[in-house]
Amino acid sequence: MTTQNRRQFLKFGLTAAAALPLIATAAKAAGHKTHQIEISGHKFQPNALKMEAGDKVMFVNLDGAPHTATDDNGAFDTGRLNKGEDATIVIEKAGTYSFFCKFHPGMRGQIIAS
Repeated sequence: MTTQNRRQFLKFGLTAAAALPLIATAAKAAGHKTHQIEISGHKFQPNALKMEAGDKVMFVNLDGAPHTATDDNGAFDTGRLNKGEDATIVIEKAGTYSFFCKFHPGMRGQIIAS
């Protein structure tokens, strides 16, 4: 192996080693799922969702009326979602999250993250 080839090999090895933490982080993030909760008929469907902490939840409004998905304790709020709009949240910590629609407080749902 020539000196030039050895330098190129070492340079490649150091670059690859530096990238390992980034690859591990991307692999961990790739392991998380995205769940969907549809808003239809003035209901959250499903209205109870079990998932892993770190997963994402996409709320999709299929109703003609505006809605929100707002956690009772302020952990998340999608803001106003008009028909056809969606918002994605991430549940980072394990726990039970009860939520409602600010426009229609009788609309309720629950996320259980373990």
